[in-house]
Amino acid sequence: MTPSNRNRKDEPEIALDRIDGEIIEALQNDARLSNKELAGRIGLAPSSTLARVRRLRDAGVLRGYHAVVAPGVLGIGIEAISAVRLTQHSRDNFRTFFDHCMSLPEVVAVYQVAGADDFLIHLAVRDADHMHDVVLDGLSTRAEVGHIETALIFKHSHKHRLPQYRGGE
Repeated sequence: MTPSNRNRKDEPEIALDRIDGEIIEALQNDARLSNKELAGRIGLAPSSTLARVRRLRDAGVLRGYHAVVAPGVLGIGIEAISAVRLTQHSRDNFRTFFDHCMSLPEVVAVYQVAGADDFLIHLAVRDADHMHDVVLDGLSTRAEVGHIETALIFKHSHKHRLPQYRGGE
């Protein structure tokens, strides 16, 4: 049996030092930095900096570099958070529902949470009719789903950086 606290198998096991912390901080603030610019900011030779960035990427610490796109340009008129409660709690139900949500093109993010709800799902759609279809056809028809509440998002922002509690020592 798998211990319940080992659900985060995607967390890399790597020791981070101060330089790694500086690299992570710099790339979270601007992932478009050239290797030369990054090396200059952290005070390391470009070749050493490149080796460290590759090590962090290969270990799964650096998982990707993303462009932030204005939703309206893509035809997205409404964003919402759907809070979902499952009918029965089992690993299979959680995994199946999570995988289904991630397969829907309208799903921006899925959060498995503790509390009254089991999942918070960030949705991005064209309009109210599209939202209605996604919630009714894409979510509520699932056998695992017992309850859904959807709240419209009027405004949101994302920092695109995580606080560091390791790697800065």
